[in-house]
Amino acid sequence: MEPIIIVLIILVVLVFIALIKTIQVIPQASAAIVERFGRYTRTLNAGLNIVVPFIDSIRNRIDLREQVVPFPPQPVITQDNLVVNIDTVIYYQVTDARAATYEVASYIQAIEQLTVTTLRNIIGGMDLERTLTSREEINAALRGVLDEATGKWGIRVNRVELKAIEPPTSIQDSMEKQMRADRDKRAAILTAEGIRQSQILTAEGEKQSAILRAEGEAKAAALRAEGEAQAIRTVFESIHAGDPDQKLLSYQYLQMLPKIAEGDANKLWIVPSEIGDALKGLSGAFGNFGGMGGGSGSGGPAAPTGPGQGAGAASGGTERRERPSITD
Repeated sequence: MEPIIIVLIILVVLVFIALIKTIQVIPQASAAIVERFGRYTRTLNAGLNIVVPFIDSIRNRIDLREQVVPFPPQPVITQDNLVVNIDTVIYYQVTDARAATYEVASYIQAIEQLTVTTLRNIIGGMDLERTLTSREEINAALRGVLDEATGKWGIRVNRVELKAIEPPTSIQDSMEKQMRADRDKRAAILTAEGIRQSQILTAEGEKQSAILRAEGEAKAAALRAEGEAQAIRTVFESIHAGDPDQKLLSYQYLQMLPKIAEGDANKLWIVPSEIGDALKGLSGAFGNFGGMGGGSGSGGPAAPTGPGQGAGAASGGTERRERPSITD
């Protein structure tokens, strides 16, 4: 009985193992390669799959989702013989599980080596400055080469990114100095532009101020002249309205002579010709006053004395005389 029980147990175990090997569950976005006696038979897609146990075997399970693989920095020589280290990141996706299994031994390693060689070819035709400023161009060229080469491997390269481009330390120091000099230059230019604009605005302000000041002075002068003219007009009208006689005018004329002679700078002064007429009128006024007050009765006007004699003798024109001393 014991051998029979052992055989039955072995058969149950074999059936259980056969069932396990027969039913294959493939997760979503995955694929499995099935081989029969070492030869490719079919590709299992996501879901429940049945295979022949002990005859069919699962060779490889492949993830069909997009994968991201960063590659370590690679030294690349530019056209101007400078060594730069470039970090790359590859975004790829397996589109054919069979080709990815049988067309290349290790597609990750193949993509890495292809990326390095392609980078060396692309960067070798660029100088350092163009390398640092042409990332999009390098990415596009690298993606085109990789996509074409990996197509037969059942892999599609969706995107290639240059994560970092590191030039030598000496070049970095030189670039920093150049950038600092450029910033200082721009700062100096902006400062000069600010000073220039400030001076222009100041000059414009001074110009406007001078124009307004001149306009104000002109208006003030016009107003003063108009006021003086109005005052003269008023005095003239008042004089004519009062109807003064010749005697009053002659007396006022003589009162102005001391004011004309004032000042240390007046070494020489001119006697107007009209002063004779004024003295004549004044002498006639005094003569009439003497006749009315019971004078000497000389019968004629009293001759004027003092400086008026020379002025009365001048019937016309003017005479140049030395300034007489004025005493109280």
